[in-house]
Amino acid sequence: MAYCGVLRCTAAYKVFVLAKKKAYPLRINENVLAAMERWAADDLRSVNAQIEYVLRQALVSHGRVKLVEKVVVEVEDVDTSIHSDDSTQN
Repeated sequence: MAYCGVLRCTAAYKVFVLAKKKAYPLRINENVLAAMERWAADDLRSVNAQIEYVLRQALVSHGRVKLVEKVVVEVEDVDTSIHSDDSTQN
């Protein structure tokens, strides 16, 4: 794990990168839709995001797309007491 100032950078996160999103009408069996709605609710996603997630997983598992690596930057609390001692000595 590398530290970038007050940000902690981790680079072990694989994602599927899309350039643009396009609207597409979808006809779907009502039982399949109901199952997707339940699954989306369990995963705290919208139904649209859940359908896209499932499609992505299928594309990856069948070798139709490649995964790319993305760096995720997280904000981390900083212990300011370490830095405050340095500034008082000047």
